[in-house]
Amino acid sequence: MPLLVNGERIDLARPTGDMIRAYPHLEERAKLLRSQPAQIVEPKGLLYVQQREFAVTTPRDGSVSILGSDDATTCHIVVLRHTGSGATCLTHCDGSDTEAEVSVIMSSVKSFSNATGYGRLEVHLVGGFNDDRQLSQKLTNQLLRAFDLQPDDVHLVTFCVTELNDREENDTHFPIIYGIAVNVKTAEIFPATFPEKGPDEDLRSAHVLTGATLTNIYDAKMEQLHIGPYFWRPFPHVDFWLEQDDKQILQLLLLSCFSESFHIAPGRATPLCFPH
Repeated sequence: MPLLVNGERIDLARPTGDMIRAYPHLEERAKLLRSQPAQIVEPKGLLYVQQREFAVTTPRDGSVSILGSDDATTCHIVVLRHTGSGATCLTHCDGSDTEAEVSVIMSSVKSFSNATGYGRLEVHLVGGFNDDRQLSQKLTNQLLRAFDLQPDDVHLVTFCVTELNDREENDTHFPIIYGIAVNVKTAEIFPATFPEKGPDEDLRSAHVLTGATLTNIYDAKMEQLHIGPYFWRPFPHVDFWLEQDDKQILQLLLLSCFSESFHIAPGRATPLCFPH
């Protein structure tokens, strides 16, 4: 079944700008989200999701009340929620295998919702900006297409991506929102930053650097966080990377170095020590 807005199937053959003009309430919702200051989310009750990770839980969870992720530039953060069961998934997509990743998170949310006789699937997309290489726009298109290919109706509720999440300063483009959180009890979504990105932040980052596929990090039924075990082949030329300072790594390794939020850079080389 298709990806829907206001009960209508989105025409993905049209440019994204035309779609935004066809559904002005999406632009208004994005504007409202952008206007909110980023809230600092403390570790208690938080499950932080890194790039190429996802987590799904329900309002009945006694350990986790907030799912969140940040440090997204060209990446997009996706929240998928079933309004009947309240099952909520958050993932941080980078375009590595978008269609397969969307299928995985769809299955995960539905596994908590099959017994529910009411409700619908709603998706919220946040992230990206008008980057020079149009990586954000490519990922936006991939996500829209992947959700449109799903066998279930999916309702697009929040669309704060790429041009709707862009600001310009001194001829350089930046994202407005780098991170979001969702309250799994209330379904509230808001811009957020996270002082703590653990546990095992460096180990999980190393897993991504060595080519990880999308990984589920949480068992909601047991209320247990699962980190690893991880396996990878030797990282090529790691000695070269470890000799570089943070600024050089940003320029060589990250997709959009000029738009990275200031807190991404420090210690970027640390995860490289794991595969070394």
